[in-house]
Amino acid sequence: MNKNHTITFAGFLISLTGAILFSTKAIFVKLAFRSTQVDAVTLLSLRMLFSLPFYLVAAWMVSKKENKKVMSLRDWILIIMLGILGYYLSSLFDFIGLQYVSAGLERLILFLYPTFAVLINTFFFKAKLSRVQLIALALTYLGIGIAYFGELQVDTSNPKFFFGSFMIFLCAVTYSFYLVGTGRMVEKVGVTRYTAYAMLAATVGIFLNFLFTHRVQNIPFTPALTGYAIALAIIATVLPSFMMSNGMKRIGSNNVSIITSIGPVSTIIQAHFFLGEQIIAAQVFGTTLVIAGVILIGWQSKYGTAESN
Repeated sequence: MNKNHTITFAGFLISLTGAILFSTKAIFVKLAFRSTQVDAVTLLSLRMLFSLPFYLVAAWMVSKKENKKVMSLRDWILIIMLGILGYYLSSLFDFIGLQYVSAGLERLILFLYPTFAVLINTFFFKAKLSRVQLIALALTYLGIGIAYFGELQVDTSNPKFFFGSFMIFLCAVTYSFYLVGTGRMVEKVGVTRYTAYAMLAATVGIFLNFLFTHRVQNIPFTPALTGYAIALAIIATVLPSFMMSNGMKRIGSNNVSIITSIGPVSTIIQAHFFLGEQIIAAQVFGTTLVIAGVILIGWQSKYGTAESN
């Protein structure tokens, strides 16, 4: 794969729009919690219910273009495990955490996943950790610490603030494992087939979780809940995922990863206007450090000498 993609205006605009749409997820989740009193498992189940058909149709339409390599039992097990990590557990941790922390802080903690991916490659796959990557890691963790301390001063009344933060942290960890594994499995089985099977595995897990803990007839299919679930599925999930994939084809994954640094800023601004969340100095400064660290990691991946996935 060519690493030196030219950044076209179309590729940049598509990637930027996708990143901004992705950043609306926390806003829709918080609005749904606020106005419908729905729980995390039910909302996540509805998100998967409304988004899954789009992925299955897309997979069916383009599956003939991909190499139909026979998948081994190991391939099946890895895809199922990665689907459970990336679409089920990671999303569940995220939705639970969003009940107790602000949307801005959620996006900032989640934005640690590129650094976790670097550490996973370093410790599990023996990739070399460069000096630039060490500086980037230090910047991101320092930024999170500053923003978290500032948020703690504002949100002192929430008794489950630390629990919610820990859930978001687990979301970032599980998602980073999913990303590292995805980079390897996509090359073996093809991106569309991988995405469809991983989505199916995650959906089965989410629906089983729901059926063991809830009753289908108790889902409050109010216009508000249905509207938020559809918006969460299409605006914050389906559309941006296809945009990001298209952006990667046009300008490369490293350029897209740098562009997605707009995510935390977009979420903080949206949270201020749609949720009434405060924008504090510590949050702004911490966010700046985190974004600088992530951009450094993306820049190092593009031009540096560290081993790639």
